[in-house]
Amino acid sequence: MNQYICQENLIHEDRVLAAQKKMPAQQTVTRIAAAYKLLGDPTRLRIMLALTTTEMCVCDLASLLESTPSAISHQLRLLRTARLVQARKDGKMVYYRLEENSVQKILYEGLRYIDNEQ
Repeated sequence: MNQYICQENLIHEDRVLAAQKKMPAQQTVTRIAAAYKLLGDPTRLRIMLALTTTEMCVCDLASLLESTPSAISHQLRLLRTARLVQARKDGKMVYYRLEENSVQKILYEGLRYIDNEQ
């Protein structure tokens, strides 16, 4: 028998009700999952981490990540569509930065979580 499965089928109604009251709407859960899925890709995560320091253009990011501008541009499009990064045009240059401060907090919390595991 699996030690991580209850040995008795008993539903704690008070706990279920408390969790149900705090559960966000399905649409919200879906949007959060989509954002985490984007952050689950190492290249996109590295782009986001680079943007915690300063805004950067596609060429800067491609150089930093030893990738092609085309590949970086594709990843940035996905991040921009999900509203995780924002673009700013300056003449012929386009600079990217994190969308808002809360995105940076998510990244720092991920780093802190991993640091605490070690």
